[in-house]
Amino acid sequence: MNQVILVGRLTSDPEITTTENNNKRSAITIAVNRPYKNSEGIYETDFIRCILWNNIASNTCEYCKTGDVIGVKGRLQTRSYEEDNIKKFIMEVIAEKITFLSSNKNSEKEINE
Repeated sequence: MNQVILVGRLTSDPEITTTENNNKRSAITIAVNRPYKNSEGIYETDFIRCILWNNIASNTCEYCKTGDVIGVKGRLQTRSYEEDNIKKFIMEVIAEKITFLSSNKNSEKEINE
């Protein structure tokens, strides 16, 4: 089973692009705090890239901005590319559902794929 559930803050305003196939796409990064403190007594944060498509991308761009808290339910996907003849891999979350937890325009709104 490949399922991921995250809650975090948007690190920048979402932006939407349109692909050659006329699909809407947005790549966002959310800051997710770890639930424990490190040896210095500080909560560490992970920055996780999420890919949103079509309605989810459009609505997130319309209703959310930097600092808003969102919930993301989706799946992990790996892709690769070559740079300087070295194959590199990227793991991203492909969003299937977004929940707007603290947006100025709308509170507790869910958007499904």
